[in-house]
Amino acid sequence: MTNSASFLGFPDNLCEGKPRVVIFGAGHGSTYPRQDSSGHASAANAIRAASKDDAAFVEHWDFDLGGPLFAGGPACCVDLGDLPTTMHDNVGNRALIEARTRAILSMPAVPILLGGDCSVTIPFLAGFADQEPIWVLQIDAHIDWRDEVHGERHGYSSPMRRASEMPHVAGMVQVGLRSVGSARLAEIEAARRYGSRFVTAREIHAQGVEAALRHIPDAARVVIALDCDSVDPGIMPGVAARTPGGLTYTQVIDLIAGVSERGKIAGFDLTELYPPSDIDGLSALTAARLLVNVVGAVVRQA
Repeated sequence: MTNSASFLGFPDNLCEGKPRVVIFGAGHGSTYPRQDSSGHASAANAIRAASKDDAAFVEHWDFDLGGPLFAGGPACCVDLGDLPTTMHDNVGNRALIEARTRAILSMPAVPILLGGDCSVTIPFLAGFADQEPIWVLQIDAHIDWRDEVHGERHGYSSPMRRASEMPHVAGMVQVGLRSVGSARLAEIEAARRYGSRFVTAREIHAQGVEAALRHIPDAARVVIALDCDSVDPGIMPGVAARTPGGLTYTQVIDLIAGVSERGKIAGFDLTELYPPSDIDGLSALTAARLLVNVVGAVVRQA
């Protein structure tokens, strides 16, 4: 049975056989003291609503993918809805997200997390600890390498710093970087000491997506962490930190397809969609189309 409130009307319970993709949402991660993360909490449902009009066209030809979403074959994709996260219950939220990620990987299936601010990325990546080593492709305007902010080490400015400390993370490529954010010289130097590969938005515009993909080893298992502010605000205005000069829709879907062709998408999260700042639902629509491309890439993987 399909669920009209789910992404593309996907079932909201585990279908017969082994699902290829399992989607879930997490409205809250690790919110900073005295800050309010509720603006991000409706992001997952905004994306689901934006996908509704395309639910009837799942079997139609998709020119982004070069064929129907499921490439003419059967596929089981599930949307389990949102976890019961609570603002400022940072420890509890991280435990819920990590446990759900581990459960999906054990099926085995590819987990897709819809945030929430990008603090949800930390427990999502932690959920891969018992798997084979992963690479992280972060698509973001910012490097997110702060060690702590207001005493919180798991907030939205720290996901790549925490990822660098995870033994199962073999390497990291950070693409789409531009303008100015929370990173100071100390964070830049720490990321470079770790060995993170920086690829700016300007480099992608000048050289194409291969400027980022060439840093990913062949056959690598890759978790893609997509922050919506990586995308140019002309098509993704619904973010908290609009920054001109961002990636185009085509560049992002080429990165997604390129990872799948070069290695394997092991997981995906989409964060930092901020519906209160959206314009005519454009950001949610763009996010929904990006998610379609992720599902299409995953079902085409060997």
